[in-house]
Amino acid sequence: MIRRFIVAFVALIALSGAPSSHAQGVEPSGVWLTQAGDAKVKISKCGGGICGVIVWLKEPYDTATGQPASDSKNPNPALAKRPLIGLPLFSGMPASGPNKWSGPIYNADDGNAYASHISVSGADTLKVEGCMGTLCGGETWTRAGR
Repeated sequence: MIRRFIVAFVALIALSGAPSSHAQGVEPSGVWLTQAGDAKVKISKCGGGICGVIVWLKEPYDTATGQPASDSKNPNPALAKRPLIGLPLFSGMPASGPNKWSGPIYNADDGNAYASHISVSGADTLKVEGCMGTLCGGETWTRAGR
């Protein structure tokens, strides 16, 4: 009887220490597919925070020119010619809480940077939110592979 109690007690302790279905201790490092499925972003640790770089595009070429897709919406003419693949979206974004990072994120769709928050909401789910003034929006990215 005591032995069963000890086994049950040890099992209960082990289960209570196991990670929950929330994002406790999940790293954002890896490749993530955007909600629209049109790009993959590689997130890695850098500069005391995290960095995100475009590593894949569903349509890697500009249909009008046949050239590799570029950062054509960037208001800086020198930057507007750089390719989208390899483009950093955020760099050195610092942690702002458990499983959460905050800082500017670049939007190649309009050439602007926005205040943003990135949070891990599950082992394979990343919430990316951006704000322009009081208007905020977000999307959910999924892990592209382990």
